[in-house]
Amino acid sequence: MADEHAVARENRLYLLLSAPQEVNRLNVAVTKKILDNGCKPLVISLNQPVRVISKTYAKTGILPEMYYVVDAVTRYSGGEMVPMPQIRYVNHPADLTGLGIAITETLKAMPPVHKCILFDSLSLLLIHTPTITAAKFLHFLINNLRLAETSGIILSADVGIDPVILSQISTFVDSIITFDKMR
Repeated sequence: MADEHAVARENRLYLLLSAPQEVNRLNVAVTKKILDNGCKPLVISLNQPVRVISKTYAKTGILPEMYYVVDAVTRYSGGEMVPMPQIRYVNHPADLTGLGIAITETLKAMPPVHKCILFDSLSLLLIHTPTITAAKFLHFLINNLRLAETSGIILSADVGIDPVILSQISTFVDSIITFDKMR
């Protein structure tokens, strides 16, 4: 995957598609690659609470101080929201206003090193919001990332995505990469 090395340095935006059972492993692999490329990632989680993400990452040597998280799952699921400077909680995965504000504020608060976002699940965004609303939100997010000269990676399961939204998103990102299976 030659393009993944360029993500951190060229402010490029990617949509990474994989089998549903591979998305979480791809999340960890991409986060490691972002860190290896000298970027500080902002993980936007619609998939798992930050507590689960932290445990998963820790198993591979990714410590909490190495990344930021916008968590749209914990509050929605009734989990405990532990205040930490690198975590912002959003009410619900469909709270796109709250999500947009949390992402913008977190990016501004991050140190001035090269930044990269990892949006962990387009698939879940589409479950919680209508397709047109999701497309508008992604367009807003991607334009903000471009203005902030921030790289971005959007993960998604490769099944069940409406071809219309996939077509729209393909006009927003620099490249779409499909993974058959993680090694």
